Amino acid sequence: MTEVTREVFGQMPQEEGGGVVEKFVLKSDSVKVEILSLGCIIAALETKDRDGNFSDVVLGFDTLEGYTRKHPFFGAIVGRVANRIAKGRFILEGKEYQLFLNNGPNSLHGGARGFDKVLWSPQVLPNGICFFRLSPDGEEGYPGDLKVWVTYTLSGEELAINYRAQTSKTTPINLTNHAYFNLAGQGSRDIYDHEISIQADSYLPVDDNKIPTGEVAAVQGTSFDLRQPVELGKHLQKFHLDGFDHNFCLQQGSTRRLAARACHPPTGRAMEVHTTQPGIQFYTGNNLDGSLKGKGAIAYPKHSAFCLETQNWPDAVNQLHFPSALLRPGEEYNHTTYFLFNTV
Repeated sequence: MTEVTREVFGQMPQEEGGGVVEKFVLKSDSVKVEILSLGCIIAALETKDRDGNFSDVVLGFDTLEGYTRKHPFFGAIVGRVANRIAKGRFILEGKEYQLFLNNGPNSLHGGARGFDKVLWSPQVLPNGICFFRLSPDGEEGYPGDLKVWVTYTLSGEELAINYRAQTSKTTPINLTNHAYFNLAGQGSRDIYDHEISIQADSYLPVDDNKIPTGEVAAVQGTSFDLRQPVELGKHLQKFHLDGFDHNFCLQQGSTRRLAARACHPPTGRAMEVHTTQPGIQFYTGNNLDGSLKGKGAIAYPKHSAFCLETQNWPDAVNQLHFPSALLRPGEEYNHTTYFLFNTV
């Protein structure tokens, strides 16, 4: 059985439109997750180690103030289009659209005020919570009124996130959750002792602006071959890598499949990611630099967390041989990602 409770988490500043931010707590025997109505943010996620001790394994803040200031999308739903769009520009049905540039020459994670920075309308379910919002035509430069539902459900050891959307005009869409994990417990210094595997035969090489070059490259014989578990610290050292921030190409199809596994041998905590999406962005917190103080006033240094963001391929709206990122009127965008927490 999943227990669902709600409480007030804080009040949005007037310049952000005001409004009450609620926190919803989903609790099973083995997982406890806290989700905010601001940005559908996963603010905490507690899971057991092999001795049965709970720890919070996601980065974030103790108070609303942390989330209303600039931060790297901790735990948030990002959209209308997650990841990068080159030059913030795309052509759709003969019309050129220009988005806000918030990542060098790119538009990233929905622009200046994406889905992570707005209040969503909650509806409590028996085993979870469904958030809804209408993204109006022209918001952040995107076409069409977009209705979006994000539903979190907790069943035992499994947290599922379902994303649904409908549009009044053809629009690009790519939704994901941007949780930063450290299975040793948030606030642990690094993720070097984690073992990671990703079920992908290919990945997308990127240019200096982190935009895919268009090539779909085989992982075989490269540092991107994570099909068997690697110990992250040793792997980065072996290949002289600064970290990962790349899309791995998953087997195509609309059915649920295993995308990635992460394991922390010292505590025995493990996490599996299953999804219906065609890609997963593996990011190792390369831009964290210790300047942000998170929960318990602990600094979050470089490589102190990892993200496994299930999504469509980056810049797909400009790369026609990538899986389509377009949603048309009369269609429904519908994807689900599952996080399964266990011990080894």
